[in-house]
Amino acid sequence: MKNITVDELKQKIDNGEKVNIIDCREPHEYTESHIEGVRLVPLGKIQTMQTDDIDDLRDEEVILQCRSGRRSMMAAMVLDQMGFRETYNLEGGILAWIDKGYPVQK
Repeated sequence: MKNITVDELKQKIDNGEKVNIIDCREPHEYTESHIEGVRLVPLGKIQTMQTDDIDDLRDEEVILQCRSGRRSMMAAMVLDQMGFRETYNLEGGILAWIDKGYPVQK
């Protein structure tokens, strides 16, 4: 399992790199705060392999994010098993992102 820190993710975004971030929290959590440009795909949907809305990312780098990093770690493992090429877990989740003072959308 590969991890990425919030600083590494922020650097990718600041450098203009293409980043595919999947927020695997629940919709009500997403509306409270989220990183700009993420796709919301709750963990339950990933675990039941209902991934039609992200199948286009199968051959790309995918960064999974949740509140603290636990759900996104599980989601990354499931996507790895499903054949996604390169998945990363965002260490510390959105809480670590917010702790660094990085911007969120509401």
